[in-house]
Amino acid sequence: MAGEAAHGVDLVPVVVLLTAGVVAVPLFKRFGLDSVLGYLAAGLVIGPFGLGLFTDAGSIISVAELGVVMFLFIIGLEMQPSRLWSLRREILGLGVLQVVACGVLLTGAGIAFGYSAAAAFVFGMGFVLTSTAIVFQILNERGELSTPRGQRIVAILLLEDMAIVPLLAFVAFIAPGQVSADGGSGLVQIAIALGVLGALVLTGRFLLNPMFGILAQAGAREVMTGAALLVVLGAALAMQLGGLSMAMGAFLAGVLLSESSFRHQLEADIEPFRGLLLGLFFLGVGMALDLSVVARNLGLVVLAVTAFMILKGLGIYAVARLLKTTHEEAVERATLMAQGGEFAFVLYSAAASVGIIDAPTNAIFTSTVIISMVLTPFISMVARRLQPRPAPSMEGVEAPDGLSGNVLIIGFGRFGQIVSQPLLARGFDVSTIDTDVEMIQAAATFGFKVYYGDGTRLDILHAAGVGHAQAVLVCVNDPDTAIRITELVKAEFPFVPVLARAFDRGTSLSLIKAGVDYQIRETVESAFAFGQATLRKLGVPEMDTAEIMEDVRRRDAERLELQVAGGLYAGSQLLRGNQPVPTPLTQPRRAGRAGNPETAAVLDQAPSGDGKQPQAS
Repeated sequence: MAGEAAHGVDLVPVVVLLTAGVVAVPLFKRFGLDSVLGYLAAGLVIGPFGLGLFTDAGSIISVAELGVVMFLFIIGLEMQPSRLWSLRREILGLGVLQVVACGVLLTGAGIAFGYSAAAAFVFGMGFVLTSTAIVFQILNERGELSTPRGQRIVAILLLEDMAIVPLLAFVAFIAPGQVSADGGSGLVQIAIALGVLGALVLTGRFLLNPMFGILAQAGAREVMTGAALLVVLGAALAMQLGGLSMAMGAFLAGVLLSESSFRHQLEADIEPFRGLLLGLFFLGVGMALDLSVVARNLGLVVLAVTAFMILKGLGIYAVARLLKTTHEEAVERATLMAQGGEFAFVLYSAAASVGIIDAPTNAIFTSTVIISMVLTPFISMVARRLQPRPAPSMEGVEAPDGLSGNVLIIGFGRFGQIVSQPLLARGFDVSTIDTDVEMIQAAATFGFKVYYGDGTRLDILHAAGVGHAQAVLVCVNDPDTAIRITELVKAEFPFVPVLARAFDRGTSLSLIKAGVDYQIRETVESAFAFGQATLRKLGVPEMDTAEIMEDVRRRDAERLELQVAGGLYAGSQLLRGNQPVPTPLTQPRRAGRAGNPETAAVLDQAPSGDGKQPQAS
């Protein structure tokens, strides 16, 4: 047994990593912080400079980089070639301009710190390469990856990922004593990279779809999952062997499969691996922060992080504004992309291997980038909260003034839009007010004239023509607002009929007490129709179905009447429950039952009034 234990799999590291993520991320989310920040903090705690449960953060990052690779593959699946082509100006224009501008600023800062021109260039350009993993994760959590703002950031990140290739070649070119020797090899490396890129495009274009078609016919789900992993990792390996970014290879494979009929299946197969490995990557970055290097060079590291993040942010903001981007989007882009990224580690290692920088300098550069990555989620979150929300454009929006419609609809969401149709079909003059500017503008494109007005204000109601309206329809989404509007209208215009949309049964009771002439719970009729259709689908005869639904409606109406007089829990005996209740030998007393009153009401329910139960056909 001892021998088996000695040769068994050591699960302690796996359990520690999973525990760190499972504990830290929900905790940080509970306080409104990004999950990325939770992973980074957990990695710092369990790493070699925290509790010391792990000593080799580099190996963990190497494995976890596959999470970044898979993330880029999934992004590629959403990026059809036509869509990617539409971003060419952002990639080749905005991306190049931002990289050049920030590179100049940060190289100048490196020289100001006393480094040689070559070392300053490496330091600055490494910091220019934003962390694709962190930015994508934040955008993904916000649901902004597919928005125009998110797509512009994606375009810049793609350009930065591609920039690692010429940067590595240039580092070899400027290495001490390597100018003449490696100039030709740099060109060879670029040629190899282009050849690998072309081969990957041809493979994806002509082989991947037929391959997945054959595998799908085999009907083995696990083989399809294995094939999806093979495509992602194979493309990443090919690009790595060609001197390119693994993430770029995965992204390109995703783009080539984006129009495939197997796209959704591939995304579902890869997603679980992507999530786990990406979290592991952030844990590894947190572990890799060498606190001893930071402590020995605290002043330099703090100054470098501050200066580089501010300069890069200013450069990003300036480029964005130069290209007519709004102030709000420019600030968001600057705070989100002001950090260094994982490709900086590759560039710094290459520079150290050819003698441009020494090992202590490499450690300082790496610590600067890691600290900037750790700070980014927090800075972005704070900036997002501090930045005021842009005021919506009021173009095409008018306030009500002397409206004279037969019917006034307050609230023109999905409910109000449907309600308006039979009224308009009959020829009634319908006036509509709402407070949602975007909805008002959207409604105009469909031929509706909606005025901007708050139905809880008496002056707005007067301007909207409530005094001579034949009916007021309260169709707002918020239940408290519906109750306030009803109370105001019935108090000021007691003879005008008010019909209101109720969110739930409690809102219905409040509206009835406010004097509403008619109310309806917003889901009740659709739920009745849904239940009736289900009975038909289950084969219940039409006559029985009609009888059952009539009984259900009667019970619901009776219960509501009892609740108006006796409160929310009155009439609960009219509900039919599906919980088995044993039949007692003697009839239990109904009074004095302890426990939850709602539960007691359900358990004490009486049989149906006519004694009938639904009969199966």
